Amino acid sequence: MATRRAPVAVTIFAYQVGFGDCFLLRFEYPGSNRHVLIDFGTTGLPKQAAASRLSAIASDIAEKCSGRLDAVVATHRHADHISGFATRSDGKGPGDLIRSLQPRVVIQPWTEQLDLDPGALSPTLGSRSALQARARSLRDMQEVARHAVELLDRRPGDFPKAVAAQLRFIGEDNLANASAVRNLATMAPRLVHTWHGGPSGLGAILPGVRTHVLGPPTLRQTEAIRRQRSRDPEEYWQLDSGPSAWWRLQLRRFSDQALAPGEREPLFPEFVARRASKLPMSARWLAWRLQNAEAEQTLEIVRTLDRQMNNTSLILLFETPAGKLLFPGDAQIESWQYALSNPKYRALLEDVGLYKVGHHGSLNATPRSLYAQFARRGNRKTPGRLKTLLSTLPGKHGSVGARTEVPRATLLSELSASSELHSTHTLPPDRLYEEIRLEA
Repeated sequence: MATRRAPVAVTIFAYQVGFGDCFLLRFEYPGSNRHVLIDFGTTGLPKQAAASRLSAIASDIAEKCSGRLDAVVATHRHADHISGFATRSDGKGPGDLIRSLQPRVVIQPWTEQLDLDPGALSPTLGSRSALQARARSLRDMQEVARHAVELLDRRPGDFPKAVAAQLRFIGEDNLANASAVRNLATMAPRLVHTWHGGPSGLGAILPGVRTHVLGPPTLRQTEAIRRQRSRDPEEYWQLDSGPSAWWRLQLRRFSDQALAPGEREPLFPEFVARRASKLPMSARWLAWRLQNAEAEQTLEIVRTLDRQMNNTSLILLFETPAGKLLFPGDAQIESWQYALSNPKYRALLEDVGLYKVGHHGSLNATPRSLYAQFARRGNRKTPGRLKTLLSTLPGKHGSVGARTEVPRATLLSELSASSELHSTHTLPPDRLYEEIRLEA
């Protein structure tokens, strides 16, 4: 790479956060280092253990960057990616410490632009009323998740155990991270909200490094896909005014909120499943089926929210003299389909040296068409063999029976066979992080 100044090595510190992501990237220049933090959150650890671990990680980050971060990247707003940015009233939260490191820029997906009109198809500046509408749309979605989890607490015996476990995990993962969101929006003098092909915000911070933004796409960019799949509305995952109205209807399903003017009554709004022991024998089978149907419907509502959030993830490709590093957050197949449709990005992906495995190893976040692009796949004798980095905690998401477990067994098998796999889950309990170094 032709430049007067470029990093001679890159070191990745992959922190063990349970089910979540937290990576500190050190770009080593002659005589100095630059540090970029990508995500900082967890949902897979017990509450006290999580608080202790996040505080320890924040302190370690502060030490490693000598008290000054250069940039923070928050790939999307799921708690397992941003909960560590939360602050506390006493100023001693992990997010308070990260804020004190005075990052020069915070980089987020365009869907996190708080002054974005709820019906926008791409980044734009909006009015104060648009800011309020956008915040209301996101708040409604988060409130649905919160009420769904509260439903479990009110009626613990009414949901099958497997459904209840998934609902609680996904629902809590989507609870509003108000403190973290607010902290990210105000901790740096510069905020960059970007999209496929957009600015990375890292050009001046990382000289000699080209940072490509592969996702998320805007809805204007995905117009070709929209035409091909005009009858598949679930492909269109951005948060617009339509879904916002739908989330409000679902919110009433879990609470006592009144309908807003113009909103339609949801089907069976007053239905409450009752324990079979209170019903005649002849009605118990029907009540049980209705109860299970309600549980599955509630879970599917929260799964829909989960899918929408994942597909707002930033996808960043760092092109350095030490090799190419791909960090896709939780981006799933809908985002990858657009990125892979461009020959330019397919070519860029061919010689990726390190791949941060998408969405903790889920089945649809590492499409086969993506993994096939990596030319450095191979056995242990392959020169410059692909390194893969997985941050996960088995048993927290999906099910083996449905072949949706995270991490997916077949993906793990492939990663182990054709790459040098590094997984934070395999670290000893007393190890805070794994260190991976790439040299020019």
